[in-house]
Amino acid sequence: MVFKKLLGALGVGGPSVDTVLQPGPALPGGLLSGEVRLRGGGSDVTVDRISLLLVARVEREGQEEEDEGTVALERFTVGGGFRLAEEADHTVPFTVTLPWETPITELHGQHLGPVLGIRTELDIAGARDKGDLDALAVGPLPAQEAILEAFGQLGYAFRSADLELGHIRGTGQQLPCYQEIEILPPAGHAHAVNEIEVTFIAAPGGLEVVIEADKRAGLFTEGHDTVHRFTASHHAAPQTDWNAQVDAWLKEVIAGHESHGAPPSYGDEHGDRHRSGPGAGAVVAGVAAGVAVGVVGGMVAAEVVDEIGDAFEGEEDEESDEEG
Repeated sequence: MVFKKLLGALGVGGPSVDTVLQPGPALPGGLLSGEVRLRGGGSDVTVDRISLLLVARVEREGQEEEDEGTVALERFTVGGGFRLAEEADHTVPFTVTLPWETPITELHGQHLGPVLGIRTELDIAGARDKGDLDALAVGPLPAQEAILEAFGQLGYAFRSADLELGHIRGTGQQLPCYQEIEILPPAGHAHAVNEIEVTFIAAPGGLEVVIEADKRAGLFTEGHDTVHRFTASHHAAPQTDWNAQVDAWLKEVIAGHESHGAPPSYGDEHGDRHRSGPGAGAVVAGVAAGVAVGVVGGMVAAEVVDEIGDAFEGEEDEESDEEG
């Protein structure tokens, strides 16, 4: 898969770059390999640094309104310190390790909703040129896939997935955002909960699985959220009866065995506010069966990527104004 990034911000006749990534989806905590292919422009230049940015479109909440923005999850320096001659070709191979908490963008080859991108930056003679943004596909780790499949086997249906800016207190979260996968309960549990939200906090030693149930109000009780944390081992994934394990987790969550004290805080200083992501009304059943999840909300990934690029351009303009 070829991701073309034409960099023109350095002026007419400036160098161009073509970043080629390995085919297929990457994995959280896995290696991402490829090469950056440079083509010299109308004059010799010194390339001080070549950087790759892993970026994501996230939901962020304000005191009065919610909006969307783009954040950099990781920056990788993959080369630099060389002279690029006029109209010369230069290739820089790279292999980088993605963060363990990298969000999942697809399951069984179907897009889930969140969009990640890889952006290439060239630092030349003190000036930084930022390229276009293209989508990066990330599949689930074996334990993550097994857990999501277990939800499907137990009759739960995928609703939507999005990225929220902020931290889940009490977890080992490292990135500035977390992924929420919203799942609808089967008929047998619909009387007790509106929906289930699942967040994976992956690390080398395993997964933290945060499950939040939006509980329905009863005749004499108010509705409320209950949040539970569980752990899962990467190494034990093949031997685990995930249907039984997830079913036990859900019974604990739905029954509310844990005291209803203050739940872990999601989000930033504005508190524990949640909302459904774009296209949350698109309910798709049968995650485990691998049926077409489709594009959430009817927006194809390429269109979302264009929006990310536009957002970056706006943010960069603001940065330039502040620096000026």
